Amino acid sequence: MRIVVERDACIGAGQCVLTEPRVFRQSEEDGMVQLNTDRPAPDAVEAVETAVSLCPARALSLEP
Repeated sequence: MRIVVERDACIGAGQCVLTEPRVFRQSEEDGMVQLNTDRPAPDAVEAVETAVSLCPARALSLEP
């Protein structure tokens, strides 16, 4: 699985960071999402899927 981020769509709500801080972080400059990794560890997959579904701007998606 690979995480795809559309930074232009991100509104900086931070739901992804709250859900899985090992994978997501917010930029100190603009508060928008950044990835610590685009390929989450197996034990983070469920939380990443939840983070993607919680994103209010739909700025996150998953590829197989």
